[in-house]
Amino acid sequence: MSYAQIRSEGTDASVRKVTAQTLVEKKYRGLPITALTAYDYPTARFVDQAGIDMILVGDSLAMTVLGHKDTLSLTMDEMLHHARAARRAVHRAFFVVDMPYGSYHISSAETLGNAISLVKEAGAEAVKIEGGQRRAALVEDLTAAEIPVVGHIGLTPQSLLRMGGYRVQGRSTPEVEGLIADAIALEGAGAVALVLEGIPRELAEHLTATIQIPTIGIGAGPGCDGQILVFHDLFRLTFGDPAKFVRCFGDAGALLRDGLEQFRQQVMARSFPSDSESYHMPREAALALEETNLSADLAS
Repeated sequence: MSYAQIRSEGTDASVRKVTAQTLVEKKYRGLPITALTAYDYPTARFVDQAGIDMILVGDSLAMTVLGHKDTLSLTMDEMLHHARAARRAVHRAFFVVDMPYGSYHISSAETLGNAISLVKEAGAEAVKIEGGQRRAALVEDLTAAEIPVVGHIGLTPQSLLRMGGYRVQGRSTPEVEGLIADAIALEGAGAVALVLEGIPRELAEHLTATIQIPTIGIGAGPGCDGQILVFHDLFRLTFGDPAKFVRCFGDAGALLRDGLEQFRQQVMARSFPSDSESYHMPREAALALEETNLSADLAS
């Protein structure tokens, strides 16, 4: 779809349902795109009501919610379970679901089946897959099946074993050339947006200017069309040191720790629950209970 077509619509992105087309319109108008992960109903509801443009049920839930050391262990069943929960809360945001490792690596037929499951069973409005030129054929297949695809290049966590760890990509000339080719190939294959992770800001700015689909950055500097963070990183709900690109916008972890300690102390001191936090019997029933207790005492 051309920018001219989008411009002629003149719709108000602040009040309508956010779609892939909305994101392209925001790129054209120079309006930043906001995106966050969410993995369950309450989190997704908070994020959606905050007016965030895109919600991603990311495979990062393997680490943030399920306690795995990386994303590779996540299954389709687990992704479907969490995506269904999050979807029930989303009314405005563009709802994207990650395809887990192994769900699109075997065959086109299996990829299509898994993607259709995410759309039909979990309400995904787009699926996200990692990888560049080597995924272009899959993106074409999914697009032909009417399934929008968000691409993901740069530091791709599902490529952890091949990359030898979480390392910034695009620092050498061959890597730069490869990432440029990746972005162009994914756009040509029909991707509706592109996540750029863990690459130098200069390269991210170049890619953003080169392709016409929106770029969503995470650890890619301020020059992308939008930014995404993991919800748990945003509020210090993780247990390790944050990455360089993470900024904390609220310390929910400290709030939870303080509240848990207060709960423990007040239960131990028998100050919780109080009388006002307890239910009471009607006067007649209370008197009858007292008489029952008195009779029992006399009998003993």
